[in-house]
Amino acid sequence: MGAPETLKGLNIKVLDDGFVRVVDFMGSDEAIVQAARVSYGEGTKKVSEDRGLIRYLMRHRHTTPFEMCEIKFHLRVPMDCWRQWIRHRSANVNEYSTRYSIAIDASQKTKPSEWRLQTANNRQGSQGFIDEVRGEEFSRKEGELQSLARNIYNERLEAGIAREQARKDLPLSTYTEAYWKIDLHNLLHFLELRMDDHAQFEIRQYAKAIGYEVVSKWCPFAWEAFLDYRVNSLNLSSIETEIVQLLSCNEGERAKEVLVEYGMLSYAEDGTLKKNRERVELEEKLSRLNIRKSW
Repeated sequence: MGAPETLKGLNIKVLDDGFVRVVDFMGSDEAIVQAARVSYGEGTKKVSEDRGLIRYLMRHRHTTPFEMCEIKFHLRVPMDCWRQWIRHRSANVNEYSTRYSIAIDASQKTKPSEWRLQTANNRQGSQGFIDEVRGEEFSRKEGELQSLARNIYNERLEAGIAREQARKDLPLSTYTEAYWKIDLHNLLHFLELRMDDHAQFEIRQYAKAIGYEVVSKWCPFAWEAFLDYRVNSLNLSSIETEIVQLLSCNEGERAKEVLVEYGMLSYAEDGTLKKNRERVELEEKLSRLNIRKSW
């Protein structure tokens, strides 16, 4: 049940020049179970298997036992991606300093087929791609911009400009490196948010690498439970539960009335349905449940 020692030193390539490397780890599924049994005492005798206990803990969000496992990564990440990453304040971090050291001479490159379009209904999201002909132009200009910024940076250093000031015009595509240590509970929270389709593509690649290639081998029972109860589960609010019940009983008109009461369903003067984020999310859940809406 213990995690494989071969996990130490595992280096996973991400994006064009990034990586995730496992430096060290402590604990495993066994440590989660051990902590839970100390905490719950006689009550856990009803759970016959370690896997079942871990699934119970995940299902009921008893998070403390998952904190018994910790892992330390060495990361290479583009700075724009790292800005989102570092917002998760539940880890111990030490980042490569461009005040003391020369900036890493690597920037994330975008292939002509990888330039994403802004989605119409989400200010922070993307959907679809620009055509490759225009993409080639953007990739060429990207390379020129990165080269220019690096050359100017190097000129400043050669002229004796302080590193802390010379770096100020480096693009956000410049790679940075950091050591990142986190317990399993907080790591799973990070993965739940950053593996989601709504997260930026680049950070999703790192999250998936950590989840599917590291955590799945480190704590397989916890990973299985996490996928079942957190990633692939469906959470319904009290309003959404009521709507599902009504639609399942063919009470579509009453379902519409409830949505109107809660301000989730309204129409413009021309008769078109007004946008409502909460209703759209409900509609996505209904689609997953194969329940037809009545509005």
